Amino acid sequence: MFRGDKVSSVLKDLLKEVKVVQTGEFILASGRKSNYFVNIKRASTNPKVLKEIGKAIAPYVGDAKIAGMALGAVPLAVAVALETQRPFVMVRKEAKDHGTKELIEGDVAPGEKFIIVEDVATTGASTLKVVSALRAKGANVSKAVVVVDREEGAAALLEEHGIELVSLFRVKDLA
Repeated sequence: MFRGDKVSSVLKDLLKEVKVVQTGEFILASGRKSNYFVNIKRASTNPKVLKEIGKAIAPYVGDAKIAGMALGAVPLAVAVALETQRPFVMVRKEAKDHGTKELIEGDVAPGEKFIIVEDVATTGASTLKVVSALRAKGANVSKAVVVVDREEGAAALLEEHGIELVSLFRVKDLA
């Protein structure tokens, strides 16, 4: 579900100002080549922009806990947690091979409700990893909120797994 029409024009202007959409030749996390890259880290490392992202995602949280995958979604999860006063967890791409060897940092109890925050959605595979990790611990996950959807299949993949994808912006809104 696209929500850009409901998101602050201030955030849209800030994302354009920090040039989150870059052109050139890039290899995406999926391994695919692209002539543009959506670099939300340009936004999430800027306190003013990060605060606006947190405010924009906050209305979707309700009574859920927040989850984000390391590295890109962690600042977003923190910003949303500070805005909503809701706890968050960080999901690693792989379990650590030392210390606690956990895949998830933070508390997850069976039956708890989670919302996933993401910086960019392309295929949805990264979001699905977070969903799987949380569901393996017994958590309920039915929604993910992404800052930018590249509109390359993420919504359809996630829907197949019972996850509604809410995007603040489509890449074409920021180019």
